[in-house]
Amino acid sequence: MEKIFHMGEIDVHALRGVSLTIEKGDFVAIMGPSGSGKSTLMNILGCLDPPTEGEYYLDGVPVTPMGRQKLADIRNRKIGFVFQNYNLLPRTTALENVALPLLYDRSGRIDDHKKAAIKALKRVSLAHRISHHPSQLSGGQKQRVAIARALVNEPSILLADEPTGNLDSVTTVEIISLFQELNSQGITIVLVTHEHDIALSAKRIVELKDGMIVRDEAVGRQTKTSSGYEAYREDKR
Repeated sequence: MEKIFHMGEIDVHALRGVSLTIEKGDFVAIMGPSGSGKSTLMNILGCLDPPTEGEYYLDGVPVTPMGRQKLADIRNRKIGFVFQNYNLLPRTTALENVALPLLYDRSGRIDDHKKAAIKALKRVSLAHRISHHPSQLSGGQKQRVAIARALVNEPSILLADEPTGNLDSVTTVEIISLFQELNSQGITIVLVTHEHDIALSAKRIVELKDGMIVRDEAVGRQTKTSSGYEAYREDKR
């Protein structure tokens, strides 16, 4: 897969021959320096931007040739997004923020929006804050609301872009533990991070440099500590 941005007379190769398979139930951490192609890859995985060359399949379906409306439907039904800055609406409650994606779901899969939103908030242990506005929540609670919002449509994959970037170390451990718990329930997660300790909480690390994958390896046994995570790589045979 290639992604080229045309900047006037200059072609910028953001991705160069990237080939990546993410299996159902995987937990992948994507790392790399600024300009390595992390954001470009996430935009393609999230159906926000098509590759210049190559194909992207989601649940076995080629999404690259789809039009704008079909891509929007795919994003709403199959992809959950979690951002560093939460992106919550300040004047709406946690419940209303979580239910928001359901307003754009034209599939009719979920009839009771309130029930679905409460279920998602329960999954992130925040059902007791359903009537609170973002200004009444801590940073960790805001991120839990954002994660619940990403889960409410029961997506095929959860994409998290630096989800702990605005959190202190203790809250970071809590949020990463939540991602691990959700992954243990079968949710596929792709997480972009520049922190090595965070990446070690995943099952697999993919590292990009200059638009190419330079590392793709499994992470072995993981142990949570009071200050973060220790992990042991599996020997590659």
